[in-house]
Amino acid sequence: MDGEGPVSSTPSLRDFTPVYHPAGFDHDLRGALSDIKVGHWRAAHRLLAQTSSDWALRTSRTQVMAAAARHTAAVHAWLQEEPDSVNAQLMSARTAVEGALSAFRDADVAAPRLEDQAWQKCQAAARRSPADPVPWVGLLALAQYGEHSRRPECWRQAPEAMLPPGPWGLLEQVLKRDPTNREAFHRMLSFFLTCRYSSLADALDFALWAASWVPVGSPPRILPLYVRMESYRRHREAGTGDPMQHRQWARDPVIHEVRRAFQGWQGGPCGPRVSVLDLNYLAHALWAAHQYEDAAQVFHALGRNAARLPWAYVCDNPAEPSRATQEFVRARSQCLSPTRRRSVPSPGGRRSE
Repeated sequence: MDGEGPVSSTPSLRDFTPVYHPAGFDHDLRGALSDIKVGHWRAAHRLLAQTSSDWALRTSRTQVMAAAARHTAAVHAWLQEEPDSVNAQLMSARTAVEGALSAFRDADVAAPRLEDQAWQKCQAAARRSPADPVPWVGLLALAQYGEHSRRPECWRQAPEAMLPPGPWGLLEQVLKRDPTNREAFHRMLSFFLTCRYSSLADALDFALWAASWVPVGSPPRILPLYVRMESYRRHREAGTGDPMQHRQWARDPVIHEVRRAFQGWQGGPCGPRVSVLDLNYLAHALWAAHQYEDAAQVFHALGRNAARLPWAYVCDNPAEPSRATQEFVRARSQCLSPTRRRSVPSPGGRRSE
């Protein structure tokens, strides 16, 4: 496999070139994305018709397509031609959610209006297709900005005393329909990471709670790794981190979370339901925890598929995409090398031998 052999101190990108694509392992989605980017919608129509009750694929595919569609007139054209199409209405809702979230991130004055429109579209899509969790996932995504609209659905007490309040009612609606919906758990986590009334500790409590009860092989088992990396990122940006904080991955209780995430990963060939981002977080955590052989399994499964995160958080210049790529290649090369040099990872892409 590419990348095997001795590891140089500065891995060359000529030896291995990662592939970054929003469709990840979902090869059928790639064609639909290409069409959407030029304003065509029929490939998306066919793709969603094939996933009418596959909630994991339906959720991930609509999210990725909506992110691309909001920059084109593809969904509008679809609705014009098929105004009664459930899938066209769902994509219209998903695209509206992406637009509203972008407006909030950019502090656009139109954000509250766009959020209200997206909320109404998601509710309409939920009424049209009561069994579909995706409209509720859209509402949960908007709840991240619930303090702006002050909707009661965005702030409820948690089902367990030790968990923080939040949009639990919306999460419950998703989980009734799809108990391990990846995006729903990540939207909930994002709420706790960004809400002014929540803390990083609240986010970690939620992630640990979710990972503790979802079945083996479920995406939420990796959630704690996202929170640990977010904590590292915040401390590094603020200049408040312990110089040895990068070694957290090999210490309790973090190593337990890393091991549980790996044991929950079922391995084998990666199909369209597997998240490339999740596997990048898992590969990084195993590498940083010095679990090189287990990390090698994840890198093998990834093949050439890579994600900018979490590697951008640990490279020496997070604003430079090539630095994140170099960090990914270096970790991959080290783990796949027959000699597997036992160097200790450190921030900024440096190693202490």
